[in-house]
Amino acid sequence: MTMTAILTNCPDEATADAIAEGLILSRLVACANRYAPIRSLFHWQGAVARETEVPLLLKTRPALADRAEAEIRRLHPYDCPPILRIAMEANADFLDWIREETPG
Repeated sequence: MTMTAILTNCPDEATADAIAEGLILSRLVACANRYAPIRSLFHWQGAVARETEVPLLLKTRPALADRAEAEIRRLHPYDCPPILRIAMEANADFLDWIREETPG
């Protein structure tokens, strides 16, 4: 069995915390990890953008990934939020815990 890790970058800590809390409270993810701010460099609307962003890693069951993504899109202020899904293997007891915490 696998889990799905979802990685998104947020414009600030408050946004990352709001997304994490919304997904945890709705039990769409079992765990959220907010990382230290990073410096991002990317093309956006014809220019090179340089922004500070806050990475957020969310862990869920593959069956809930679509619903989790929809909720991220609803809560995220970006027009085009980065939502990366990564299928991952993990130890059995951790996967059991994810299943228990995300019953939906």
